[in-house]
Amino acid sequence: GFGWAVTRTQALADLDAFFAQRAESFGPYQDAMLSGEPFMWHALISTSLNLGLLHPAEVCERIVAAYEVGEMPLASAEGLLRQILGWREYIRGVYWHRMPELRSANALGGKRRLPQLYWDPSATDMRCLQQSVGAVREHGYAHHIQRLMVLGNFALLCGVEPLELSHWFWAGFVDAFEWVQLPNVHGMAMFANTDFTTKPYAASGSYIHKMSNYCRDCAYQVKKKHGDGACPFNHLFWHFMVEHRERLSQNPRLGMLYRTWDKMKEGDRRSILDSSAQFLGSLRDAEHDWSFHDDQG
Repeated sequence: GFGWAVTRTQALADLDAFFAQRAESFGPYQDAMLSGEPFMWHALISTSLNLGLLHPAEVCERIVAAYEVGEMPLASAEGLLRQILGWREYIRGVYWHRMPELRSANALGGKRRLPQLYWDPSATDMRCLQQSVGAVREHGYAHHIQRLMVLGNFALLCGVEPLELSHWFWAGFVDAFEWVQLPNVHGMAMFANTDFTTKPYAASGSYIHKMSNYCRDCAYQVKKKHGDGACPFNHLFWHFMVEHRERLSQNPRLGMLYRTWDKMKEGDRRSILDSSAQFLGSLRDAEHDWSFHDDQG
C-alpha cells in the first residue's frame, strides 16, 4: 500500500492524527527503535513539508498552540520544533551555501561501494539493519535514529563512498529531496564534510542496544567485541577509529577513546582488527550494477 499524503487535505489529516495520537509521547521516545514498529511516535509529515503540502510555519504554530494548552509536554514540543525550525531550516541554508562542492565531499576517503544489504535486508543477519532497511523497502521511510545511527553509522564504519550512500537515500526515501538528504548524509552520517559536527557520528553496538530492542533477537552478541558471533558494530567501530587515528586523535572529544584502545591487551586489539577485516571482506557489493542519475549540480 501507499500511505503518504499527496494532497493538502491528506496532509492536514496526517497532522491532525499526529497531535491526536502521538505528539504527547514524541519527545521521550523520539530516539527509540523497536522491532516491527517503523513509525513509533514520529510525526510522519516530512514528505508533506518537503512537497509543500504543509508549511513549516503552520506546523510550528500548531506545536506551540498544543504546548500552551497542555496537550504537548515541553520535551515533545521542543524536540519537534528543534527539528523543523532549527535543523531543517539550517540544512536548507547549508545546502545553498556549500553546493556544489558538498556533493563530492569525502573527507575520510571512503571508497567502498554500497553493500547489497542496503537493497535486500535478507542479505544480513544483523537485526538492526534488517529492521531499518526493511522499513525503507516497505515504506520508503525510517526515522532519524535509524537513518543516522544504523544505516549511516554502518556505512561510515565500513568506509562506503558518501555519494553511494547519498544516492541510495535519495532513491529509497519518500522525503529525500537532495537539498535535505545530501547535507544530512554527507555532513552528519558520513563526516564527509566537517562543517557540521566536531566528530563523526560513529558508535558501537552498545548505542544500538541502549536505544532499541534489536539486539535481543540478533544473530550476533552485542557485548562481544571480537571473534565468532561478535556484533560487527563493535569491531568495525574500533577499526574505524584506528584507521583514522591520525586525523581524529587531535579531537579532544575522542582522546579518551584512544586511551581506552591503547590500554587494551595486544591480543585483543589484534583480534578486533582481524574480526573487522574478515567481516569487511565478506560484505557483498550490490548485485546489480545500479546507478543514480542526478543533474550533477
